[in-house]
Amino acid sequence: MPRAVRTVLHALSYGGIEVDASRKLADIKKMDPMRIFYKTLDAEVYNGDYKVPVRLFFPNEEAMENGAASGKKPPVILFFHGGGWVTESVENYERVCARMAQSTGQIVASVEYRLAPEYRFPVGLMDCYAAAKVFYTNRFLLNTDPDRITIMGDSAGGNLAAAVCMMARDRGEFFPKKQILIYPALNNCYTEESPFESVRTNGTGYLLTAEKMEDYLKLYESSPKDRQNPYFAPILAKDFRNMPDTLILTAEFDPLRDEGEAFGKKLKAAGNRVEVHRIAGAFHGYFALGIKFLHVQESFEYMNRFLEKEEQE
Repeated sequence: MPRAVRTVLHALSYGGIEVDASRKLADIKKMDPMRIFYKTLDAEVYNGDYKVPVRLFFPNEEAMENGAASGKKPPVILFFHGGGWVTESVENYERVCARMAQSTGQIVASVEYRLAPEYRFPVGLMDCYAAAKVFYTNRFLLNTDPDRITIMGDSAGGNLAAAVCMMARDRGEFFPKKQILIYPALNNCYTEESPFESVRTNGTGYLLTAEKMEDYLKLYESSPKDRQNPYFAPILAKDFRNMPDTLILTAEFDPLRDEGEAFGKKLKAAGNRVEVHRIAGAFHGYFALGIKFLHVQESFEYMNRFLEKEEQE
């Protein structure tokens, strides 16, 4: 890696999380001049008495016109955004989700789950679970086929996606067939005690730091004992059987790299169908870059192959 690139990365890879400042920085993404061209529809689902906002992104005008039509069951990606359970929003991820809809040809449903520290574990997770249950039991405004729904998330959203799939299996209320996890956060420790080498080799100097991850966990947990809960840290689960077909994408220079790949191995050892691909030269968060970036293009190649294969079976 060129020395100049390393210098810039080091300058940007400061430690620690200040919630308000981090949220204001994330909100810069709302200033997107392309958003007027996105084909979207806002809706809500209920988690108890709370209305969870969901924004639908359509790949084209025809999909938007037919999306809620009786008798049609379009493929859907149910998406949970990243941000360490603390920052980001559906609006901040508008470009990502619009691009995803266009690149996959599927409707993307982005869930506005509640954030920590105002709403700590498991509130955000249960918002996501409630949204998934509505989609999988065909009680949403779309006429959905559970076999044509893919649960997906990046970073903390990957954590939520994996936890929702585990919870669905454990409760037996619905049965996800597919999940896509983009550099997921799956473990409960980012100190020197972590068993994963990437936490030490990539924990400083590559944008997302191990110190930030520890801060995110502290903001997300309701109490330290949450860290032993597999719905908080899915890699701690004792049973990995009967999980969805899974695609995991990791980034080479990411402290979360090794845990994502280890999770894939655990799923595969339990008899599930799993693909794991490491995106060479990529950093955590690359998926939010424009479609012209090679790392994003490579990711969509893997995603589309995975989705097309699942559609054909």
